Amino acid sequence: MLEIAVIFILFLLSRSYFARKRINTQGLPYPPGPKPFPIIGNALDLPRESPWLTYTDWGKTYGDIVHVQAFGSHFVIVSSEEVAAELFEKRSKIHSDRIVAQMTELMGWDYNTGLMPYGDKWRQHRRLVHQKFRAEAISQYHPVIMKNVHSALRNILATPEDFLVHLRHIAAATVMSIAYGYEIAPTNDRFVTIVEVAVAMLSQAFFPGATLVNYFPMLRHLPEWLPGMGFKSFAKDCRMLTDEIQNAPFELVKQRMLAGTALPCVTSELLDRVEPHGDTKEQEATIKRVCGIIYAAGADTTTAALSTVAPAMLLHPVAQKKAQEEIDSVIGTHMLPTFDDRKRLPYAEAFVRESMRWHPGAPLCKFVVYIVKDEGEACPSLALPHGTSEEDVYRGYYIPKGATVIGNTWAMFHNDTTFQDPDSFVPERFLNDDGSLKEYPTAYFGFGRRICPGRSLADAEIWATTVSVLSVFNVTQSKDNHRREVSVAGGYTGGLVSHPLPFKCDFSPRSKATLQLIQESSQMI
Repeated sequence: MLEIAVIFILFLLSRSYFARKRINTQGLPYPPGPKPFPIIGNALDLPRESPWLTYTDWGKTYGDIVHVQAFGSHFVIVSSEEVAAELFEKRSKIHSDRIVAQMTELMGWDYNTGLMPYGDKWRQHRRLVHQKFRAEAISQYHPVIMKNVHSALRNILATPEDFLVHLRHIAAATVMSIAYGYEIAPTNDRFVTIVEVAVAMLSQAFFPGATLVNYFPMLRHLPEWLPGMGFKSFAKDCRMLTDEIQNAPFELVKQRMLAGTALPCVTSELLDRVEPHGDTKEQEATIKRVCGIIYAAGADTTTAALSTVAPAMLLHPVAQKKAQEEIDSVIGTHMLPTFDDRKRLPYAEAFVRESMRWHPGAPLCKFVVYIVKDEGEACPSLALPHGTSEEDVYRGYYIPKGATVIGNTWAMFHNDTTFQDPDSFVPERFLNDDGSLKEYPTAYFGFGRRICPGRSLADAEIWATTVSVLSVFNVTQSKDNHRREVSVAGGYTGGLVSHPLPFKCDFSPRSKATLQLIQESSQMI
């Protein structure tokens, strides 16, 4: 064991030395940041929980572009939309690659289109997703979205204590219907559970400092019984789930197609277009991977945004009431909102935007964490990273090859220069003086060529859910047996996808008319 430790320490020293020799050939300074220690750099500073909060604090101390390093690997954290737009949009030609992290590959997440290197395979996958989820195509999914939203309203009425489960059900039910023509069970559906568990496992292994194998790929080849090799069994457990995510619903559709019982869905439509004279095995593998990531991304990440609807209403009753008054004046109390009403509800739209700003479901830019590729070496990456094939210089600061560049959405949305009093919930910040919506570009769904291809579907689900809940329910604080209001901490999980922690609140129909609307909603699609 002592020999292994000595070899490992020598490896650390040599890696750190050659990293310094290889990097910063121009002699320019790195962006400012906390002072690193020799060899390990800032490894002890890298947070494991809610890293966006630490990154935001660093941004306040050092500026909107911060540099840290660990074991010879470099990280640059971007905390303003100005810097993000410059690096990831204006310079997107050199910031659009991907490198798959060692742990991501071991866990079986490398099939993910968002994690693929920039190239022909990525373009092929991206093209298929874009065909089905571009903005112009989303209207065909409006009926299934509304069906699932209305189902959630009825379920909340029946068991309001399970409101978070019902809200999360919307995204999972919608994406499974669209991708596979599959109707999920109201609770404990296997296809939903495995995605939630696999994404949670990805969160534990993804941030800087989470696992050493991302820094030292050689560790993946060491025996599992060695101390510190627990990541191998963890990755193996996750790979079983990611394999099931790809294969189980895909094979179900194929079986139904053979039996003639398959419902129209993305998988069946793409399988019908398989070229019989081509490489059918590879074509099917591509379809399986693409639909698998549609399923995984849509079933979990969108639920985080949907889950914020309830705390946004509960903790901000004045804004809740204003949105309800607008809905009543425009639509009335005898109809549920439809997508045709969207342009007529600017305050409700502002409420939705503010909910997403107030607590983004992916505080570290689910689609906006970037990596710079070093030739000949696979470097550690974070949540769906971008990469460049050459070094970069910005504001006189040097960004080396091999540096992971993280877009901190949380900091961008809580910047008091852009958003006055950013910790307050103020939908009016998205409105002009005349009540119309401001034209304001946001980073909800990422930047540049790696922007979320499913953003239009997610946006439609979030809007329909928020406005429908506002139209029929009052969300208020729960009361205990002594009729005292139960306080709400308002906490969130600290993973790659951030969900509200369980809390109590009351959902009550706003009137007899809205109660009837909820009960009859199954007949409205």
